[in-house]
Amino acid sequence: MARPKTHNSTADRIRKRVQKAKPSTVFHAGQFLDVDTRTAVDKALSRLVASGYLKRLARGLYYEPKTHPVLGEVLPPVESVAKALADRDHVKLQPFGGYAANLLRLSDQVPARVVFLTDGKSRKINYGNQSIELRQASPRMMAAAGRMTGLVIAGLRYIGKDNITPERVAHLRQLLSPEDRRQLLKDITLAPAWMHPYFRAIAREDDGQ
Repeated sequence: MARPKTHNSTADRIRKRVQKAKPSTVFHAGQFLDVDTRTAVDKALSRLVASGYLKRLARGLYYEPKTHPVLGEVLPPVESVAKALADRDHVKLQPFGGYAANLLRLSDQVPARVVFLTDGKSRKINYGNQSIELRQASPRMMAAAGRMTGLVIAGLRYIGKDNITPERVAHLRQLLSPEDRRQLLKDITLAPAWMHPYFRAIAREDDGQ
């Protein structure tokens, strides 16, 4: 006769799943509902937090703690937290402001407060010295979320028309893949009219056509 499933076995199975995940992955309970019931998963996660195997990053978000010999505890990167939030809440997230410009390497400044536009609820998450703000945005602002187009729109909006130089246009042409550059033209109506010439310059073929 098969042995009944115990809370310990649930914790063990979650631990094995965590071990197989990519480094710096952020988890939420919904990712383990194939392991056991929601109640059992929640109890197992609490047990793993109490034992120190996992740490609670924010409400409903967990990560495996890592320590650097010099820097001390290494927190998960913003991208991992955002991915877990989007997956848990079934929402879209779009990097915005200085964070978008930094991802595109249009700015060297790493903002202390990272902002994402979202089609979900506005909220703020603080962990360590990092702050993530989710701002509810209109469907039009979110139309290109998840694509390079959305990142380019946000990055160009942040640095402003007066600061878009030929060197920055050339940088984006080199940074974006040919597929992403073609997508810019398909999505051009989603960008403000003042960006259209820059979209065309970034997307143009290498032969100048």
